[in-house]
Amino acid sequence: MKPDYLTPEAIRQFITLALQEDVGDGDHSSLAAVPANASNRARLLIKDTGVLAGMELAQAIFAQVDASLQVQVLLRDGSPVKPGDIGLTVSGNAQSILKAERLVLNCMQRMSGIATYTNRLVKLIEGTGASLLDTRKTTPLFRMIEKWAVVIGGGLNHRYGLFDMIILKDNHVDYAGGIRQAIEATNRYLTSTNKDLKIVIETRNLQEVEEVLATGNVFRIMLDNMSPALMKQAVQLINGRYPTEASGGITLETIREVAESGVDFISVGALTHSIKSLDISLKAY
Repeated sequence: MKPDYLTPEAIRQFITLALQEDVGDGDHSSLAAVPANASNRARLLIKDTGVLAGMELAQAIFAQVDASLQVQVLLRDGSPVKPGDIGLTVSGNAQSILKAERLVLNCMQRMSGIATYTNRLVKLIEGTGASLLDTRKTTPLFRMIEKWAVVIGGGLNHRYGLFDMIILKDNHVDYAGGIRQAIEATNRYLTSTNKDLKIVIETRNLQEVEEVLATGNVFRIMLDNMSPALMKQAVQLINGRYPTEASGGITLETIREVAESGVDFISVGALTHSIKSLDISLKAY
């Protein structure tokens, strides 16, 4: 199931802007060297091991560049892939294939890298009851695509932006004067503006967790940069009164222990800011 933000209009607008950035007033390499009426074909060659993502977006890119291009999908989004696999074939006007090529690859390589890393972390926390979340640590103007890749890899999306959920982080708490002041001011704001937004509050130690519990009126408690042992104490202290979220520097090596602390969610910025793109190419054949 697609996330709500993946509307046809949003995808079309993304492709339009991305093509404007890349093509400008024309793909002069292809216009110069390739006959306008030449018809050719190419295949998407996988040269890495991982989880494929961006296939649906690739179809949309080819269709927007030239609706007459014929695309045959051989592997779906979320498929495990290995070197030598063929993801799709495309045939039709050669200039159109070349015009779409780099946008398709730029999106699919990064999306597949994100989906691969996400899937790896999801497998590491299987059986713990914890769910994996992404963050807002995304590439500007590419957030929709990166968050889509997280979902393909088996993770969940956190808030999309600053507008659809309130997260009171350490700076908010410090600027507000403390945990209680931040929560109470936020609830007054929501009442006065008639906004229905969930409040997540970040805590840095057990004292702050206790302050949240004493104040109430939040949706979820974030346990930030705590050791797994401290997280476990915090989870026991919260005792199911609020869902819990672990965050801060969580890695492949630590995520299982974090999940076993009993938290409900684990948010990992590295899903989108520190991944290695999968090696994929589009080759004539």
